[in-house]
Amino acid sequence: MHVDLDTLATALYVRIDDELKASPHLNRWRPAVGITARITDAELITVSVMQALLGYHNETRWIRYARKSIIHLFPHLPKQPGYNKRLRALTTQLAHFITVLATDTDPWRHPIRIADSTPVPCGTSRETVQRSDLAGWAGYGYCASHSRLFWGLRLHLVTTVHGLPVAFALTNAKTDEREVLIDLVTLQPGMFHHPDGVILVVDKGYRDRDTEIWLNDNDVTVVRPAYRTEPARPGRGLLRAVRQTIESVNQTFKSQLDLEQHGGRTITGVAVRVLQRVLALTAAIWHNWHTGQPTLRSLTAFDH
Repeated sequence: MHVDLDTLATALYVRIDDELKASPHLNRWRPAVGITARITDAELITVSVMQALLGYHNETRWIRYARKSIIHLFPHLPKQPGYNKRLRALTTQLAHFITVLATDTDPWRHPIRIADSTPVPCGTSRETVQRSDLAGWAGYGYCASHSRLFWGLRLHLVTTVHGLPVAFALTNAKTDEREVLIDLVTLQPGMFHHPDGVILVVDKGYRDRDTEIWLNDNDVTVVRPAYRTEPARPGRGLLRAVRQTIESVNQTFKSQLDLEQHGGRTITGVAVRVLQRVLALTAAIWHNWHTGQPTLRSLTAFDH
C-alpha cells in the first residue's frame, strides 16, 4: 500500500473522531448558544500531528504553510492565535490518544520494555532562566550523553523494542529517574502487564535495590548493567541487543521531530509541544503497522 502524509492524516482523523464520539467525556464543553467552531477537535489534533511530522516548530510559519498545502484536507484552518489557544486546551486529549493509538497495535503487547530519559532544553541564557514562566518546573540538569549542562526538563520515556511509546512523563531536569519510573508503573499498570511478566531494560541510572525489588513485586523483571562489585547479571545479551533502541528513539525526537527546538515558553506551551511530538511518533508507528510497512518507526514517508 502507498503510504504518505495524506493517507496518515485521513486515517488518524477518522480514528480520533470515532474515539471522541465514543467517549463523550473527552469532548470539551461548549455553550449551547454562540459561534460554532468550524474546525473540530479531531481535525485540530490531526493538523498538530502533521505540523510535528513536517518539522514546523513555529506556529505562524506552520499556519501560513498549512493554508496553502493542506487546505484540501482541512478547509477551515484557524489563524495562528486561534490554533494556539485551541491546541493548548487539548493537552488531556493529546495524551489520551497516544495511549489509544499505542494499544491499537500488536507491538505494545510485546513483553519487553525499554526506559530512558532525554533532555528538553527550555532556555540558554541567564536572563531567560530568571524571567521564564517555567521557573519552578524547569531546572538545571546534566546530560551525560553529551557531557553538558542544560536548563529545562526531562522527557522520561518507556517504549517497546519497536520504539512504540507506551508511557512517558515530563519532569524537572533533576527529578530522580527511578522515582519517575515507579510513578509510571503505578499510574499506568496496564502498560506494564503481560501474562508472562514484563522485562524492563534500563541503563545504570536506574540501578537501585529498593526500586528493583518494588518492580519485581509488580511482575516487572529488571535487566540492567551490573555494578563493578557484583557478578555478571542475567540478560546481558538482551541488554546489548535492545539498549540502542531507546537511544535511537530519543535521536528521532531530537533530529526528525525537533524536540529541542520546541519553542514553548509556558508550562502548557511546552507540554503540548512535547505531546505533539510523542503523538506524531506514535501515529506514524500505528499507521505503519496497520499498513504492513517493514520498518515501523520510519518517518520518511511523512516528513515532506
